[in-house]
Amino acid sequence: MLALATRFLREPVSLKLAEEFLTVPVDTIDRCVADVCACAQHLGISATPEIVERVAREHLLAIVNSAPPPRSLR
Repeated sequence: MLALATRFLREPVSLKLAEEFLTVPVDTIDRCVADVCACAQHLGISATPEIVERVAREHLLAIVNSAPPPRSLR
């Protein structure tokens, strides 16, 4: 039952973040959201959609900002 509740929590958050992070693959966004939910559960923190979204957004920003710059044509 917990897995079903977690899935319903993750889907709207993943969709919202997918609209914001167009360059990040959807699978990566889903995995990030799932990881945040799992971490919150492990720590005993209530994984509200707002908390999951904020933490996942920070992780996704780190992914986007750590990408190497595009190579220029020579």
